[in-house]
Amino acid sequence: MTGVPAGALAGALAGAVVLAVVLAVAWLRRRYVVVTVQGESMLPTYRPGERLVVRRTSARSLRRGQVVVLTGLSHRPARGRVGGVPAPRPAGDEQGMGPRWIIKRVSAVPGDPIPRDTVPPLRTAPGTHVPAGHLVVLGDNPDRSHDSRHSGYMTTDRLLGVVLRKVGQP
Repeated sequence: MTGVPAGALAGALAGAVVLAVVLAVAWLRRRYVVVTVQGESMLPTYRPGERLVVRRTSARSLRRGQVVVLTGLSHRPARGRVGGVPAPRPAGDEQGMGPRWIIKRVSAVPGDPIPRDTVPPLRTAPGTHVPAGHLVVLGDNPDRSHDSRHSGYMTTDRLLGVVLRKVGQP
């Protein structure tokens, strides 16, 4: 009887399993990232030190009320990134440049009416609706949050993704 030796078949099967696991991990890392909350701008929803699972997403899929992660005010992502989503920076990268990520709640997306009453910098903004490529984001703790109430629109090229849940929470 001729055929493939059992050892070769087992080796090929093990190789296929390893390849499937590597591909699954690569897909998950491109789609999801974990970030750590720094600061008190999202209290009481998220506390400093908590870790959050974030799904990378495009700005087109955002809705009011979602909590998003954006690049920090001093970190502008490079244009033309794959999928328009910046990669997370390694810990310790560019020390002293401000927060790597900011976590805020979406208050208005492109096409929504401009929230002039709650966002002072937008009181004199032209037009009546949030322009394409821009977001209005607010921290849940206004006394401790630097957000659209201070700096107006945030651009959608800063978007990393949407918070799904806290790590370790049921």
